[in-house]
Amino acid sequence: CNLQPKDAAKMPESAWKLLFYSLSWSYGAYLLFCTDYPFFHDPPSVFYDWKQGMEVPTDIAIAYLLQCSFYGHSLYATAYMDTWRKDSVVMLLHHVVTLTLIASSYAFRAGLPLHQTFGMCCCPALSQERGLGCQGSRRGTKPALSLCPGRFWFRLYWFPLKVLYATCHSSLQSVPNIPFYFFFNALLLVLTLMNIYWFLYIVLFVAKVLLGQMQEVNDVREYDVEESR
Repeated sequence: CNLQPKDAAKMPESAWKLLFYSLSWSYGAYLLFCTDYPFFHDPPSVFYDWKQGMEVPTDIAIAYLLQCSFYGHSLYATAYMDTWRKDSVVMLLHHVVTLTLIASSYAFRAGLPLHQTFGMCCCPALSQERGLGCQGSRRGTKPALSLCPGRFWFRLYWFPLKVLYATCHSSLQSVPNIPFYFFFNALLLVLTLMNIYWFLYIVLFVAKVLLGQMQEVNDVREYDVEESR
């Protein structure tokens, strides 16, 4: 593959995450589009007939188990196994917030199926990013530029439209006294801020390409990019 040593060292991390995000997105797409769940096209329906202690469908419970296992592993991997980057602290916080959100929503049966919609909004952009990461740094900049519209569409458009609208607005209309309203929405808003933070890295990358400051793809989050200048 003609990978440079530093790219070869990052290959297992990118390949594993590409595999997981692809499978996770595929399973989420199956639940949202190949079953009778209306949650993607009608997110407020998540809160119709909601009650504490409600039964969790097996297929959704499986999705929760997979996601909790992955983010539990990712906490350890980011801290001790993955390449340390400028955003690694934010990544650790992201994993803690996401794991807390998933586990708490399962425990309290609050907005359970929105987890799948959340995955649909995030996994495509992440899969695309990890796919590019598997190619190493000696690739053209055009494929990497496709990250920008993907990140914006899934994380900064669909995520607020599908998830935040349902949790912040529709939930109170369906269940006026829904428990942990501020707790769950605070976590989701923190994730939104992180999405904006990472999108700014992509904007920085695009600006460097357009200004001719970058001839090959380098991850602007990495320290060795600055050291090699």
